[in-house]
Amino acid sequence: MEQAVTYNVDHRGVAFVTLSRADKHNAFNDDMINTLSTYFNQAGNDSNVRAVVLQAEGKSFSAGADLNWMKQMASFSETQNHRDAMNLATMLNTLYTLPKPTIARVQGAAFGGAVGLIACCDIAIGSKLSKFCLSEVRIGLIPATISPYVIEAMGARVCRRYFQTAEVFSARRARRLGLLSEAVTEDELDSTIDEILTQILKNGPQAVAQAKSLVQEVAAKPITATLLDETSRSIAQIRVSPEGQEGLSAFLERRLAKWQETTQ
Repeated sequence: MEQAVTYNVDHRGVAFVTLSRADKHNAFNDDMINTLSTYFNQAGNDSNVRAVVLQAEGKSFSAGADLNWMKQMASFSETQNHRDAMNLATMLNTLYTLPKPTIARVQGAAFGGAVGLIACCDIAIGSKLSKFCLSEVRIGLIPATISPYVIEAMGARVCRRYFQTAEVFSARRARRLGLLSEAVTEDELDSTIDEILTQILKNGPQAVAQAKSLVQEVAAKPITATLLDETSRSIAQIRVSPEGQEGLSAFLERRLAKWQETTQ
């Protein structure tokens, strides 16, 4: 039986979630979506996992929806299509809200739903030769389930264009638009990601998780007295937490914090 996705955690506590349908250009189907949800939840609930890298085998990151899956969906009722779409929406939201730092490693084509996966990750490192396309309208559909994340990553004005034109755009443009954090040569993909992971693993695991949620909580809020109080309470709570106390003590005593000792 085909293994659509693989999961592996290395000695540093980095979980690698790998799309493994290289012969199908890692095209989405219901099995892949369900397996991704399972692995994202597994990584999120594992205290030994410090970060997650989403990557793909073969020439393409993902070509979008699988042809056979689309044929199946075409015969579904609206109720069945809604249920099917909710599986995808739930998987994407699980990745977006994962309480661990997430990094997308992107090579080759990233079309349709694959752009959503990339947008859900905190950081995306792409090959300079990678190509992107929000291709749904070409076949009379819309990028609905991925839209909250892609619009957040690229901006509403930009998405008005690419949602409607289905133009293919380059890694250079994806970097400029905010979808990619960096665009590097294919040979530099892994070393660039390792450098970022090294920086992440120096930091307090709970602080990293809370820093991630802080961005999501604060980004859309106006700066009010309520927000000032909420952010002040957040820093107060983490200062007196075990991790906060350890981090402050290590800094003042000029020693490694406990979480840094485990990554040496």
